[in-house]
Amino acid sequence: MHYILFYTTGEHYVERRAPHREAHLAYARSAHERGELVMGGALGEPVDGALLIFRGENPAIAESFAKSDPYVKAGLITEWRVRPWSVVIGGEHAAQ
Repeated sequence: MHYILFYTTGEHYVERRAPHREAHLAYARSAHERGELVMGGALGEPVDGALLIFRGENPAIAESFAKSDPYVKAGLITEWRVRPWSVVIGGEHAAQ
């Protein structure tokens, strides 16, 4: 099953993220290497959020990621939520 982690970024996010960026990216790379994080990235124009797609048995993996993410801990993310995503086309676990 896939889960999408939705992030809402705070005011002046782009300017404020620099001191936390390397820690956030290292944290995300580690989740990707473990096979939990499929892909992720910021939304643009305006940069007011981000989407991260996780693969797992339940939403706990995405929720745990958010709770420990350096961006969340630094207050750069003002809100986050996780929703299940039913993949129909593409991906190795698409519905048949």
